Amino acid sequence: MPLRSRRALLLPLAAILGLAGCAQIPVINEGQLLQEASGTQRIRVYGVHGPLSPRQGRAVLARVAAQAPDADALDRHLAVEQIVAQDPLYAGNSVQVLRDGSHTFPAMFRAIEGARHFIDLEYYTLQDVQSRGRTLEDLLVAKSRAGVRVRVIYDAVGSLGTPPAFFARLRAAGVRLLQYNPLNPIRATASPNDRDHRKILVADNEVAIVGGVNLSTTYESAPKFLSSDSGGARKPVKSSPARPVWHDLDLEIRGPVVPELAALFRQHWREQKGPRLAPDYDPPPRPQGRQIVRVIGSSPARLATRYYATVLTAMRTAQSSIWMTAAYFVPTHQELNALRAAARRGVDVRILLPSHTDVPEVLAIQRSYYGELLRAGVKVYERRTGIVHSKAIVIDGVWSLVGSSNFDQRSILFNDEVDVIVLGGKTAGQIRHDIRSDMRQALPIDWRFVHRQGVWRHLEALFWRLWQPLF
Repeated sequence: MPLRSRRALLLPLAAILGLAGCAQIPVINEGQLLQEASGTQRIRVYGVHGPLSPRQGRAVLARVAAQAPDADALDRHLAVEQIVAQDPLYAGNSVQVLRDGSHTFPAMFRAIEGARHFIDLEYYTLQDVQSRGRTLEDLLVAKSRAGVRVRVIYDAVGSLGTPPAFFARLRAAGVRLLQYNPLNPIRATASPNDRDHRKILVADNEVAIVGGVNLSTTYESAPKFLSSDSGGARKPVKSSPARPVWHDLDLEIRGPVVPELAALFRQHWREQKGPRLAPDYDPPPRPQGRQIVRVIGSSPARLATRYYATVLTAMRTAQSSIWMTAAYFVPTHQELNALRAAARRGVDVRILLPSHTDVPEVLAIQRSYYGELLRAGVKVYERRTGIVHSKAIVIDGVWSLVGSSNFDQRSILFNDEVDVIVLGGKTAGQIRHDIRSDMRQALPIDWRFVHRQGVWRHLEALFWRLWQPLF
């Protein structure tokens, strides 16, 4: 969440909410979930023609289990996740990891350009971004005038700085726009703290792009990558220090799970009382690959525990490794305990965090946890260049999560979010490779770093931790 957007929320809210806080973090009874899942929860797997038979589902999951360090642990985790997430797993998808704006924006523009029936966009920040000389505004106007149904949900706070002329031109071209939870109290649909933090693009139910990348001009500072002739490491072109690189991850998905993201968009449209939408072009889904994917849509209106409980149980059942990258590290008590407990039982826990951020208060909170993490054996890294905005977790080299949810309390308490779980070694390997590349440009945190923070920074962190549900 950009600084101007967070502070647009924080300053008025701090004056009216007081130190008592705004909401309570839910307590997840992981033991009860494990007991409920023990031997009784059949994991639902869908294919292109609907639910797979128990035998087909077992065969699909067996391929993933063969890549896991502990197949029984994976089975227990998936059984718990089935209870928590509620949505089924979808087999037969292709998943491509997109890094930074330099990869994500061209993929977004290709998906929009290729749409022939409908385009759904749901973004916290919506601005007139550019890719390869073309603007989003021009592209959406052209598609709408060509007869493609273009629908857009944007957050009132996240898009606060977007010029009204941008929306006016889209509206004049027939693009249907819906502002999520307007700041005008007469038009507001919820508390001013409740925001739509999702980032979803769906085109024709054929392709979806989801993750942490906003349609924001901040990502235009991301460098182009030069591929070596040998296919080895990519070398980034130096960017201007006046515009720091924003590092982030998205997933481009094709296959049977894509309509689930379209359905999530339409559900939000109805909940925000948008004009009635006509039925969409809905071709029979086709298998596009071998990846198994689950979509998790979280919302404070539905207690917002699905993402939270899923992440907690995933960390609790980790057997060999937990690698994660987080833009804003403001963990709950249970999340902090889960990370420390995993490290103490021998799991390789690594956390990549920013050393520069658009929200300095969060950086103070983040660093206040380093001593507890190091004491438990967690490895912490701070990337020294650019701004880390990624939200990704890889567990046991086979379970991956990428989405809009930050590892903070705001994403649990107040934001509508969307996250995608991918089962399989291919996607997990790609994300681990990206995290490892970032770690090479990061400072490993040690006790000398912790001690150098000093008394004043410690007191500053304690103060901001009083307000951490707002970040």
